[in-house]
Amino acid sequence: MTRTDGPGAGGVDPRELWSAPDRPRRGRRPAFSRDAITAAAVAVADAEGLDAVTMRRVAAEVGAGVMSLYSYAPDKETLLDLMIDRVSGELPTSDPLTGDWRTDLKTIGRLQRTHMLRHPWLPAAVQERRTLGPHTLAFLEHALTALRPSGLDGAARLEVFAQLTAFVAGHTAYEVSRARAEQAPGRAAAEALYLAEVAADGHHPELARALASAGRPGTPDATFERFLSRLVDGLDAG
Repeated sequence: MTRTDGPGAGGVDPRELWSAPDRPRRGRRPAFSRDAITAAAVAVADAEGLDAVTMRRVAAEVGAGVMSLYSYAPDKETLLDLMIDRVSGELPTSDPLTGDWRTDLKTIGRLQRTHMLRHPWLPAAVQERRTLGPHTLAFLEHALTALRPSGLDGAARLEVFAQLTAFVAGHTAYEVSRARAEQAPGRAAAEALYLAEVAADGHHPELARALASAGRPGTPDATFERFLSRLVDGLDAG
Protein backbone atom coordinates (compact mmCIF):
# COMPACT_ATOMS: atom_id res chain seq x y z
CA MET A 1 0.00 0.00 0.00
CA THR A 2 1.57 3.26 -1.14
CA ARG A 3 2.19 6.10 1.26
CA THR A 4 2.08 9.68 0.05
CA ASP A 5 3.05 13.08 1.38
CA GLY A 6 -0.30 14.43 0.25
CA PRO A 7 -3.52 14.41 2.28
CA GLY A 8 -4.96 11.04 3.13
CA ALA A 9 -5.39 8.47 5.86
CA GLY A 10 -2.14 8.30 7.79
CA GLY A 11 -0.21 9.29 4.66
CA VAL A 12 -1.83 6.54 2.55
CA ASP A 13 -3.17 7.52 -0.86
CA PRO A 14 -6.96 7.40 -0.36
CA ARG A 15 -7.48 6.31 -3.97
CA GLU A 16 -5.50 3.18 -3.29
CA LEU A 17 -6.99 2.66 0.16
CA TRP A 18 -10.60 2.68 -1.02
CA SER A 19 -10.45 1.83 -4.72
CA ALA A 20 -7.88 -0.94 -4.95
CA PRO A 21 -9.10 -4.46 -4.21
CA ASP A 22 -7.57 -6.59 -1.50
CA ARG A 23 -4.94 -8.04 -3.81
CA PRO A 24 -3.70 -11.59 -3.22
CA ARG A 25 0.01 -11.98 -2.57
CA ARG A 26 2.45 -14.10 -4.49
CA GLY A 27 3.02 -17.54 -3.12
CA ARG A 28 0.85 -19.05 -0.43
CA ARG A 29 -2.51 -17.33 0.02
CA PRO A 30 -2.62 -15.54 3.40
CA ALA A 31 -4.97 -16.83 6.05
CA PHE A 32 -6.34 -13.35 6.70
CA SER A 33 -7.49 -10.30 4.73
CA ARG A 34 -7.97 -6.58 5.18
CA ASP A 35 -11.63 -7.24 5.89
CA ALA A 36 -10.77 -9.78 8.59
CA ILE A 37 -8.25 -7.40 10.14
CA THR A 38 -10.79 -4.58 10.19
CA ALA A 39 -13.50 -6.83 11.66
CA ALA A 40 -11.13 -7.93 14.43
CA ALA A 41 -10.24 -4.33 15.23
CA VAL A 42 -13.92 -3.37 15.43
CA ALA A 43 -14.63 -6.30 17.75
CA VAL A 44 -11.81 -5.25 20.09
CA ALA A 45 -12.99 -1.62 20.10
CA ASP A 46 -16.61 -2.62 20.75
CA ALA A 47 -15.62 -4.80 23.69
CA GLU A 48 -12.77 -2.84 25.25
CA GLY A 49 -12.62 0.63 23.74
CA LEU A 50 -10.44 2.33 21.18
CA ASP A 51 -7.31 2.37 23.35
CA ALA A 52 -7.27 -1.42 23.27
CA VAL A 53 -6.90 -1.42 19.49
CA THR A 54 -3.21 -1.78 18.69
CA MET A 55 -1.55 -3.37 15.71
CA ARG A 56 -0.11 -6.05 17.99
CA ARG A 57 -3.50 -6.84 19.52
CA VAL A 58 -5.26 -7.02 16.16
CA ALA A 59 -2.50 -9.22 14.76
CA ALA A 60 -2.99 -11.60 17.67
CA GLU A 61 -6.76 -11.67 17.09
CA VAL A 62 -6.37 -12.78 13.45
CA GLY A 63 -3.38 -15.03 14.12
CA ALA A 64 -0.94 -12.97 12.07
CA GLY A 65 2.47 -11.49 12.64
CA VAL A 66 2.44 -7.77 13.43
CA MET A 67 4.63 -6.88 10.46
CA SER A 68 2.32 -8.65 8.03
CA LEU A 69 -0.51 -6.27 9.01
CA TYR A 70 1.30 -3.21 7.75
CA SER A 71 0.73 -4.06 4.10
CA TYR A 72 -3.02 -3.92 4.79
CA ALA A 73 -3.05 -1.02 7.27
CA PRO A 74 0.34 0.70 7.53
CA ASP A 75 -0.60 2.61 10.70
CA LYS A 76 -3.35 2.89 13.29
CA GLU A 77 -4.83 5.97 11.60
CA THR A 78 -5.46 3.96 8.44
CA LEU A 79 -6.89 1.09 10.47
CA LEU A 80 -9.21 3.56 12.18
CA ASP A 81 -10.51 4.79 8.81
CA LEU A 82 -11.13 1.19 7.77
CA MET A 83 -12.99 0.53 11.02
CA ILE A 84 -15.19 3.61 10.67
CA ASP A 85 -16.12 2.74 7.12
CA ARG A 86 -16.84 -0.88 7.97
CA VAL A 87 -19.37 -0.02 10.67
CA SER A 88 -20.79 2.77 8.49
CA GLY A 89 -22.04 -0.02 6.26
CA GLU A 90 -24.63 -0.71 8.99
CA LEU A 91 -26.31 2.65 8.37
CA PRO A 92 -29.33 2.52 6.04
CA THR A 93 -28.95 4.53 2.85
CA SER A 94 -31.99 3.42 0.86
CA ASP A 95 -34.79 4.23 3.30
CA PRO A 96 -37.44 6.42 1.63
CA LEU A 97 -37.33 10.13 2.44
CA THR A 98 -40.42 12.12 3.40
CA GLY A 99 -39.49 15.25 1.46
CA ASP A 100 -39.64 17.27 4.69
CA TRP A 101 -35.96 17.97 5.17
CA ARG A 102 -36.19 18.74 8.89
CA THR A 103 -38.06 15.50 9.57
CA ASP A 104 -35.59 13.52 7.49
CA LEU A 105 -32.60 15.22 9.12
CA LYS A 106 -33.92 14.31 12.57
CA THR A 107 -34.29 10.70 11.41
CA ILE A 108 -30.68 10.75 10.23
CA GLY A 109 -29.59 12.13 13.62
CA ARG A 110 -31.43 9.34 15.41
CA LEU A 111 -29.80 6.75 13.17
CA GLN A 112 -26.38 8.20 13.95
CA ARG A 113 -27.03 8.15 17.69
CA THR A 114 -28.19 4.52 17.66
CA HIS A 115 -25.15 3.64 15.56
CA MET A 116 -22.74 5.39 17.92
CA LEU A 117 -24.30 3.84 21.01
CA ARG A 118 -23.80 0.44 19.37
CA HIS A 119 -20.13 1.34 18.81
CA PRO A 120 -19.21 3.65 21.74
CA TRP A 121 -15.73 4.26 20.33
CA LEU A 122 -17.14 6.00 17.24
CA PRO A 123 -17.66 9.51 18.68
CA ALA A 124 -13.95 9.81 19.39
CA ALA A 125 -12.94 7.99 16.23
CA VAL A 126 -14.79 10.27 13.81
CA GLN A 127 -12.70 13.19 15.09
CA GLU A 128 -9.57 11.35 13.91
CA ARG A 129 -10.92 10.33 10.51
CA ARG A 130 -8.66 11.33 7.62
CA THR A 131 -10.67 10.28 4.58
CA LEU A 132 -14.13 8.99 3.65
CA GLY A 133 -14.65 5.40 2.58
CA PRO A 134 -17.42 4.08 0.32
CA HIS A 135 -19.91 3.26 3.08
CA THR A 136 -19.39 6.63 4.71
CA LEU A 137 -19.83 8.36 1.36
CA ALA A 138 -23.07 6.45 0.74
CA PHE A 139 -24.56 7.73 4.00
CA LEU A 140 -23.32 11.24 3.25
CA GLU A 141 -25.02 11.08 -0.15
CA HIS A 142 -28.25 9.98 1.56
CA ALA A 143 -28.06 12.92 3.97
CA LEU A 144 -27.33 15.44 1.21
CA THR A 145 -30.31 14.09 -0.73
CA ALA A 146 -32.49 14.53 2.35
CA LEU A 147 -31.36 18.16 2.55
CA ARG A 148 -32.10 18.94 -1.09
CA PRO A 149 -35.62 20.33 -0.39
CA SER A 150 -34.11 22.85 2.04
CA GLY A 151 -32.91 24.99 -0.86
CA LEU A 152 -29.44 25.22 0.67
CA ASP A 153 -26.53 25.08 -1.75
CA GLY A 154 -24.18 22.11 -1.77
CA ALA A 155 -21.58 23.67 0.51
CA ALA A 156 -24.22 24.63 3.09
CA ARG A 157 -25.71 21.12 3.02
CA LEU A 158 -22.27 19.68 3.73
CA GLU A 159 -21.91 22.09 6.65
CA VAL A 160 -25.33 21.13 8.06
CA PHE A 161 -24.48 17.44 7.92
CA ALA A 162 -21.11 18.09 9.59
CA GLN A 163 -22.88 20.13 12.28
CA LEU A 164 -25.39 17.37 12.90
CA THR A 165 -22.70 14.69 13.07
CA ALA A 166 -20.61 16.76 15.48
CA PHE A 167 -23.66 17.28 17.71
CA VAL A 168 -24.59 13.59 17.73
CA ALA A 169 -21.00 12.51 18.38
CA GLY A 170 -20.61 14.93 21.27
CA HIS A 171 -23.97 14.11 22.80
CA THR A 172 -23.47 10.35 22.47
CA ALA A 173 -20.00 10.54 24.00
CA TYR A 174 -21.53 12.38 26.96
CA GLU A 175 -24.31 9.78 27.24
CA VAL A 176 -21.80 6.95 27.32
CA SER A 177 -19.55 8.64 29.88
CA ARG A 178 -22.52 9.52 32.11
CA ALA A 179 -23.86 5.99 31.98
CA ARG A 180 -20.47 4.65 33.06
CA ALA A 181 -20.11 7.22 35.85
CA GLU A 182 -23.58 6.48 37.21
CA GLN A 183 -22.65 2.84 37.62
CA ALA A 184 -20.40 3.87 40.51
CA PRO A 185 -22.29 3.40 43.82
CA GLY A 186 -23.64 6.69 45.16
CA ARG A 187 -22.17 8.80 42.37
CA ALA A 188 -25.46 10.28 41.10
CA ALA A 189 -26.66 11.11 44.60
CA ALA A 190 -23.36 12.76 45.49
CA GLU A 191 -23.45 14.91 42.35
CA ALA A 192 -27.05 15.98 43.04
CA LEU A 193 -26.15 16.95 46.62
CA TYR A 194 -23.14 18.94 45.42
CA LEU A 195 -25.21 20.89 42.86
CA ALA A 196 -27.87 21.61 45.48
CA GLU A 197 -25.21 23.05 47.80
CA VAL A 198 -23.71 25.16 45.01
CA ALA A 199 -27.14 26.47 44.02
CA ALA A 200 -27.81 27.49 47.63
CA ASP A 201 -24.54 29.35 48.18
CA GLY A 202 -25.87 32.62 46.72
CA HIS A 203 -23.10 32.93 44.13
CA HIS A 204 -24.89 31.13 41.31
CA PRO A 205 -28.39 32.63 41.08
CA GLU A 206 -29.02 31.61 37.47
CA LEU A 207 -28.06 28.02 38.23
CA ALA A 208 -30.37 28.07 41.26
CA ARG A 209 -33.27 29.27 39.09
CA ALA A 210 -32.55 26.65 36.45
CA LEU A 211 -32.46 23.82 38.99
CA ALA A 212 -35.65 25.06 40.63
CA SER A 213 -37.59 25.26 37.36
CA ALA A 214 -40.05 22.58 36.31
CA GLY A 215 -38.26 19.41 35.39
CA ARG A 216 -38.34 17.86 31.94
CA PRO A 217 -38.31 14.18 31.01
CA GLY A 218 -34.87 12.99 31.98
CA THR A 219 -34.55 9.79 30.00
CA PRO A 220 -31.64 9.70 27.54
CA ASP A 221 -34.04 9.36 24.60
CA ALA A 222 -36.17 12.33 25.67
CA THR A 223 -33.12 14.49 26.30
CA PHE A 224 -31.65 13.68 22.92
CA GLU A 225 -34.95 14.46 21.17
CA ARG A 226 -35.14 17.90 22.81
CA PHE A 227 -31.58 18.76 21.84
CA LEU A 228 -32.00 17.39 18.31
CA SER A 229 -35.18 19.43 17.77
CA ARG A 230 -33.50 22.61 18.99
CA LEU A 231 -30.65 22.08 16.57
CA VAL A 232 -32.63 21.09 13.48
CA ASP A 233 -35.61 23.40 13.99
CA GLY A 234 -33.23 26.30 14.53
CA LEU A 235 -31.37 25.82 11.27
CA ASP A 236 -31.75 28.69 8.83
CA ALA A 237 -32.53 27.53 5.32
CA GLY A 238 -32.50 31.07 3.96
